Amino acid sequence: MKKARHITGEMGGLKIAIDVGGTFTDVVLMDPATNAFHYTKTPTTHHDLSEGVLKGLREILEVAAIKDTSSCHLIHGTTIGTNAIIEGKGARVGLITTEGFEDVLEIRRVARPREATFDFWVDNPPPLVPRYLRKGIRERIDKAGNVITPLDLSTLEKAIEIFKNEGVEGIAVVLLFAFLNPRHEQEIRSYLTESLPGVHISLSSEICPEFREYERTSTTVMNAYLGPIIKTYLDDLTVQVKKRYPNFNILIFQSNGGAMPVASAAAYASNLINSGPAGGAIATAYVSRITGNEMAIGMDMGGTTCDISVIDRGIPRTTTWGGVSEYPIKLPMIDLK
Repeated sequence: MKKARHITGEMGGLKIAIDVGGTFTDVVLMDPATNAFHYTKTPTTHHDLSEGVLKGLREILEVAAIKDTSSCHLIHGTTIGTNAIIEGKGARVGLITTEGFEDVLEIRRVARPREATFDFWVDNPPPLVPRYLRKGIRERIDKAGNVITPLDLSTLEKAIEIFKNEGVEGIAVVLLFAFLNPRHEQEIRSYLTESLPGVHISLSSEICPEFREYERTSTTVMNAYLGPIIKTYLDDLTVQVKKRYPNFNILIFQSNGGAMPVASAAAYASNLINSGPAGGAIATAYVSRITGNEMAIGMDMGGTTCDISVIDRGIPRTTTWGGVSEYPIKLPMIDLK
């Protein structure tokens, strides 16, 4: 079993954690000078999420009587990705794939939910990329990573024209066996970057470099679906926070219980799907360790969802399979139910 990475006391300076939920924005500060924890809660401001974050920061610094913010790590958990999937409010996405494999995203797997085993009228959620925005290009890499059909970039031209006309904001590039040889995907990205500047591009060889075509495609598409909205949100948040607290080091909580620099978060947006709920599991694990209870069950009940985690010997259980609204994701993450 893989262990989740943790935010620990090894980072020097103040540590402030902020979880923006559907109802409230929760803020916790750990003062290294006293090892004391301080906490405050403010309503989430849906018209501008950074407004609630800044209000929470001001309040927690007042509560803790902190004047010196020259060294501070701000660790941010958010449900913006999860909510975008549930509400269908992600970016408009196009898919570039190997010619003949445009429908992998819609064919899916034979498996269905257990409760629907005998239901002949199961409705799957619509693909995040409609058929007319799924484009195949001429290329082929074999199972050993060898190029057997060279990449024909001229077959990209028609797709680019359609993407421009349709206002595509994110593009997922998923080629057969790209996890063994990413060269064709990288060439496509270079071409797309020149032709469609400003469009978010996700490569399967970087997002999910593993076998299983459907899961790899679904995960990469999810990354392209969330990337633009997460970039917009985090860019604005960073500007607002840095304007008031220029020395803050902003980190974004991931689904695996670790954190990444804010500058990398949009590029790996699919890692933030359980960003907020994962924080509850890490907190439960911390409490279980300091109280000597190696086995524990965590329940994080918010205004929108209730997430359950299992703590085994002081460590949250993890998985490499997950999903939201029946869209599968194949990434390391804390196992939440």
